[in-house]
This record gives sequence, structure tokens and C-alpha cells, in this order.
Amino acid sequence: MPIRLEPDFPAKSVLESEDIFAIDNSRAEHQDIRPLKLLILNLMPNKIDTEIHLLRLISQSPLQIDVDFLKVASHEHKHTSKNHLDKFYLDFSQVKETCYDGLIITGAPVEQMAFEDVDYWPELVEIMEWSQSSVTSVVHICWGAQAGLYYHFGVDKVPFREKLFGIYKQDIEHQFRLFRGFDDRFWMPQSRYTGINEEQVRQAKIKVIAKDEEERSAILISEDEHDVFLMGHFEYATDTLEKEYLRDHERGIDTAKPANYYENGKIYNYWRAQAHLFYHNWLNDVYQITPYRLEKIRELQKERKLRSI
Repeated sequence: MPIRLEPDFPAKSVLESEDIFAIDNSRAEHQDIRPLKLLILNLMPNKIDTEIHLLRLISQSPLQIDVDFLKVASHEHKHTSKNHLDKFYLDFSQVKETCYDGLIITGAPVEQMAFEDVDYWPELVEIMEWSQSSVTSVVHICWGAQAGLYYHFGVDKVPFREKLFGIYKQDIEHQFRLFRGFDDRFWMPQSRYTGINEEQVRQAKIKVIAKDEEERSAILISEDEHDVFLMGHFEYATDTLEKEYLRDHERGIDTAKPANYYENGKIYNYWRAQAHLFYHNWLNDVYQITPYRLEKIRELQKERKLRSI
């Protein structure tokens, strides 16, 4: 898929080295199609790694996609240069009058804090509320999924006795469009200290479409199918968990080695194909249901909410 990026966007050279097709603005403007408009709210500290991970996955479609990156203005970003953020990221004030076909809300390393204690929580709430009327579909990842489930459905976090860390088998509970081409069982990386209150999930207007072997929800969708919640990290690169493991130990955190990750001292990636397929299916699904004129999204979302009452 032609991903539309600025010529000097750092991820562009990495993607090109992997034969992923990214085009510049001048070429994109000569293609007589309406590209999908995708917004990525990047809450991760190392923003460039996350950019590469996500752009790699949304590259598996013939559709042209324009990608905007969003940052929270109410937080001091210490791990990414101000120059990078100023050049390639937008504030919510710059996009709130715009409609998008898709939004991705990433995870963030704040899961052991109460939601309301996160310094940018009020701004995130504003963005999540805006997304309900201005975006065709939203994918929430890890802590972003927990935040979305808490805000939209009142589902609380619950602490684990130890960090859920590694790659874990997931079973498909309900066949859904996002699982086209999936095996009945697939793998997904996990890296978190908290889960979600499963009893509250059962009482909410949410469908659990995949679970792990311990019956923990892995992928959920809202009843109106507008919001998708990924409890794990399909987007992780092969060595991401190893980097997190080494980082934890450098910080004096006694994290166990990631489960189901090493075999005879070598890392095997069991999730790559399903990860690409999931995002391919999501983009195709968005393309099928999003209006050609983006401003009609608000009208369609209003009709959707009325039908659900």
C-alpha cells in the first residue's frame, strides 16, 4: 500500500529497506483516488519505534493511506526530540474539526496508575469522546484498550500477581470480519501488569471475540462495532519483548523471561502473519463502511447511535 509520508520522516527509510511502498506527497497528489485518512495517537515514550511498528502493519493493503500522528499536548514528552514532535505530530486542537476514517490509540507505560492520575487523562477523554462522532472505526491497544473500556463502558483494571509477559495463544470465540483468513488459534504478544474486570465485561455492551487459554479477554469489540480493543501488541517487532526484558533488568526490575518466546536461545516470531492480516482486515473493513465524503461520518455515527438506543 502506498503510505503517504513526508520525505524526511524517519520511518520512511526503514520501511523502504523492507520493500514497503511509501510515496511522497507529490506523487500521492497525482493519484485520482480518495485515500483513507488515518490518525495515530501515539502515547508510547519511544515514538519512532512505535511509528515503524504500526506503519509496517498498515502497509498490507492496495489502498492509499494518509497518516497523521497525534500527541497529547498536556504531557511532557521526554524520550522523543521536540524537533520530531513539532515537525511530524499534531495537537488535538489541530484535528478536532476534522473527520478520519480510522484512529489507533496506542498503549502507554502508565497502567499501574489510576486512570484519573495520568496527567493527560482529561485530554485523552476528550479525544475518545470526539472519536465517537468523528472517526469511522477506532483500534485501542493495551493500556489504550483499558482506557477505552474504562471510559466508554466503566470496566475497571485489575492487577496481576506478576507481569503478563511473552507471547500467548489466543482462541477465536466468535467469527468476525477482522478474523478473515485467521487460524482458529493464534499468538499475540503481551506486556502488562494489569488485566480487566471480566465480570464487568460480561455485563457491558461488549463482545469478546478472542480469549487466551486462561479465559482472559484478548480482543473485544463494542456492540455497535465502532471500537476494537486489543489487549496485546500485534504491532511488536520480533525483538521488542527482548528489549523490554533487558531494559527492565537494567532498571533493577526482576522481570521473568518472556514466555513462549525463546526456543534454544533463538527468538521465533509466531504472530507476524496474523498481525499483518488483522490490520489488513481492519483497513478493508473501514474502506467498506466509511463515506466518500469524510464530513458525512458525523451524520452516519449519529444515525448509528440512534439505532442502538
